[in-house]
Amino acid sequence: MLELGVIADDLTGGLMVASLLEREGVRCPLVTSTEGLADLEEEAEAVVVGRKIRLLPPADAVADARRSGSALLARGAKRIYYKYSALFMSTEQGNIGPVSETLMELTGADSVLFCPTWRGATVYLGRLFVNDRMLHESGASRDPATPMTNSNLLEVLQSQTNVGVGLLPRRVLREAKPAAEALLARAFDQGTRFFIADAVDSEDVHRIAELAMDSPLSTGADQLPIHLARHWRRGREQAVLSRLLPPAPGFQAVLSGSCSANTNRQLRAFAERHPLFKIDLLQAARDTSTLDMIVDWAVDKLKQGPVGIATTTDHDGVQRAQRALGQQGSAHLAEDLLGRVTCRLHGLGVRKFVVAGGETSGKVIDVLGIDRLRVSPFDNLGGGYCHAPGTDPIALVTKAGGAGEEDFFDAALRRMQEADAAA
Repeated sequence: MLELGVIADDLTGGLMVASLLEREGVRCPLVTSTEGLADLEEEAEAVVVGRKIRLLPPADAVADARRSGSALLARGAKRIYYKYSALFMSTEQGNIGPVSETLMELTGADSVLFCPTWRGATVYLGRLFVNDRMLHESGASRDPATPMTNSNLLEVLQSQTNVGVGLLPRRVLREAKPAAEALLARAFDQGTRFFIADAVDSEDVHRIAELAMDSPLSTGADQLPIHLARHWRRGREQAVLSRLLPPAPGFQAVLSGSCSANTNRQLRAFAERHPLFKIDLLQAARDTSTLDMIVDWAVDKLKQGPVGIATTTDHDGVQRAQRALGQQGSAHLAEDLLGRVTCRLHGLGVRKFVVAGGETSGKVIDVLGIDRLRVSPFDNLGGGYCHAPGTDPIALVTKAGGAGEEDFFDAALRRMQEADAAA
C-alpha cells in the first residue's frame, strides 16, 4: 500500500524526504519522472517524485505537478505531499500557491495545511524564523533566484493565489485536536482554504501531522512527512538500517554549482587535499573551449584520486556574473556547463559523484539519464546518498548549498569508497 506520494520541487529536497522516511523504516525510492512509478517494488510504502519545478514559471510548474499528482493517485497513493523549501523560497511570481491550488483540486482536499518547519526554520504567528532571525533578516533575503524579503508567510502565499489564506496558530494547535479542527472548519466556512501552520518544535509538527492524516493533501518541508510516517506506522517493528548502498566502481568527482557561504568553505577544505578547477563564468561565456580545457585538466588527475569542478563563487562573484550575464543567464550557463562536464566525466569513467546545489544536482541526475534512485537512510551525509542500479551503476551524494560540515565532500567520497570495498 502506497501510504504517501511526495512531489518534491527539487531533487535534493526530494532525496532528503526519501532518506528521512527510510530512517523511519519506510521503503521510499525516488523517481525523476512519472514513468519511473510503473515498476515500484512491492514493499514501497512511499515514493518521491523528484522534479525541478521550484524556479519554473507558475503555469509550467502547475502542469508538471498535476502530471505527477495524477500518476501518484493512479498508482494508489493514499495521500499526496507537496514538498518545498523550509525557507519557503518563492516570491510573488513563485509557484507554491498555484501548485497547491491544482493539487487541492486534483485530490479533492477541502483545505491545505502548510508546514515549512524544519531544522532551525520555525513558524510563529505566521512569521518564518531562521534560528533567532526573521526570514527577511537572514541570508535568504540575498538569494539570487528567490530573494525572501518578507517573513510573513500569509502575505507571501496570498500574493501567489486567489485562495483565502489563514493561520493555524500555536495556541490552538496546542489544545486538543478538536479545537484545531473547529478553527479550521470556521475559517473554511468563511472562505479560507490554505492554512499556514505555526510550529516551533517537534511536538507541534506531530500535532499538525495528526490533522494532515485526515486529508488527501498536505504541504511543507522535510519534517512533516516524518511525523506522518510515525502515525501510519504506529505499532510496527522498526526495520534494520544499512549505511552502505551497493557499489559503483569507477572514478570520483565533486561538482559544485552552489554559491552558498557553506559550500565555499567546503570547497576550500576539499582543495587542500584534492585538485579543484574553479570555472570563471565570465570567461566561459566568451571562450567556447572551456569544456575541453576542463576535461584535459581532469583526465590524468582522475587516475590519482577525486577531482573537483565548480562554478561556485562568493557573493561578489555572483553579482559580477549577474551584471554581465543577467540573473537567469548566469544560472543557466553554470547549470549547462556543469551538465556537459558531467557527461564528459562519465565518459572518462567517473561513477561516483558528489554534487553541491539543488539545481546542479537535478541537472547531473538528468544528464546521466537516471530515472530511479535507491536512497540511503538519513545520517551525517544529510540525506543525499543514493544509488542508481543497473549494469553500469552510479553512486551519488547530493547536498543543498547550506548543508553539511566543512569536510562534507571527503566524508561523502569515503562513504562511496566504503561501499565499493564492502562489495
